[in-house]
Amino acid sequence: MRRSSAAISFALTGVASIAALIATTAGGQGFAAMREKALAEPFVGVTTDGTPRPDLFSVQGAGVSTAPVSRAAEAFLAVLTEEQRGRTAFPIDDLEWRRWDNIHRAPRQGVRFGEMDAAGRAEAFALLAAGLSPSGLEKSRNVMKLNGHLAELVGNHEEYGEGLYHITVMGEPSESEPWGWQLDGHHLAINYFVLGDQVVMTPVFMGSEPTVALSGGHEGISVMQEEQAAGLALMRSLDDTQRKLAFLDVEKTRGNALAQAYQDNLVLDYAGIAAVRLDPPQRDLLLELVGEYVGNLPAGHARIRMEEVEAHLDETYFAWIGDTGDDAAFYYRVHSPVILIEFDHQGPIALEGPPVPSRRHVHSVVRTPNGNDYGKDLLRQHYEAHAADPAHLH
Repeated sequence: MRRSSAAISFALTGVASIAALIATTAGGQGFAAMREKALAEPFVGVTTDGTPRPDLFSVQGAGVSTAPVSRAAEAFLAVLTEEQRGRTAFPIDDLEWRRWDNIHRAPRQGVRFGEMDAAGRAEAFALLAAGLSPSGLEKSRNVMKLNGHLAELVGNHEEYGEGLYHITVMGEPSESEPWGWQLDGHHLAINYFVLGDQVVMTPVFMGSEPTVALSGGHEGISVMQEEQAAGLALMRSLDDTQRKLAFLDVEKTRGNALAQAYQDNLVLDYAGIAAVRLDPPQRDLLLELVGEYVGNLPAGHARIRMEEVEAHLDETYFAWIGDTGDDAAFYYRVHSPVILIEFDHQGPIALEGPPVPSRRHVHSVVRTPNGNDYGKDLLRQHYEAHAADPAHLH
C-alpha cells in the first residue's frame, strides 16, 4: 500500500497525531510548517500512483437545479456587513478551498457563526439547508452542537463551541458559472463546488468528540452512529475467506485515517476486499454504506453521485482495521476511482480517558479521487472549453 510521506508521518504519530504535531513547537509552528508545505504543492488529487486517471468526470447536464443553492448564497452574502463580505468572498480558484482543517486551533477564513447577527445565522443555515439533504443538515448541526457540548464538558469556550464555524464563498453564486462555498470548523468541513447543475461535495470531514451527549442541554444528540453501524454490518456479513481479504490489521491501536486535512495529493493503493468478491446482498450492504455518506447531498444530486459510484463498483475495495465486537473501535475504508471514504475511531484529545481509540471520538472523510476534489477537474474542463472566449474572462 503506497502512501505519501506526509500521510505516513501522520500515521506513525499515533492516535493523538495532530495534537502532537501542534505541540511540536511553541504556537504550533511545526504543524504550521507542515500545512504550508502541503498547500505549496500543486493540486493533483488522491491517486493510486501519483497520476490522476483521466476521463472519469465530465461537464454535463445533471438535470437537477442548483438555483436554490445559488439564491441562498446570494441571500447570505447580502445580509453580511461590507467588512464581513470582504473576509468571506474569494476567487473561484483560490487556495482557500484547500485550507480547511479539522483542528480546533487552526486559523480560518470567512465569517464565523458566533459573530453573525440573527439574520446572518438564519441565512447561513439556509445556505446549508439548500445545499444539503435534511439528514446532512442534521448531522452538520449536531456536530456543531456537540462541539458546544464539549466546551461545557472541558470548560473551554475559547477553543470549542457551537458558533466556532466559518463560511467562505468562492466565486460569485451563479446558475451557469463555477462557484462554491465552504464550511470550516472543528470536526466539520464541507467543500461544495457548483458548475451549472453539477455539484461536487468533497472533501467532507465529519466527526466528533464525544459522539453522544449524555448530559446538558444537548443530551441525546449523537453523530456518526449510522455510518458506524453500516460499516460494522458489512464487515460482519463477510465469511472467513472474505474477512481475511478485508483485514488490514486485526488490532487498532491508533488513528488510521490518511485522507484528512492537507492530504489533497495522497497516494494510496487499493487495499482490502474487492467488491467483485462480494455476493449480491453484500454488494447491497456496501452501497448502503456509501449511501450513508452520499446521502448528505440532496436526493437528486445524491442519486447522480450513487450512479457514478455504481458504475465503478467492480473497482471498489473495502478494508478494515480492528475488531468487530459490539463495543469495538475500528477503522474502515471504501476506495474506488471516484470515491474514497474513511471512518476512524480515535483516541481522546479533549476528554480524559485511556490513550486508545474508542467510540467516543470519531473522524470520517469523503473525497473524490483522481483530481476532482473541490470540483477541480470540472473547473479545469470549464476553463479549457472557454479558453478562446475573451468575453468569458477566464
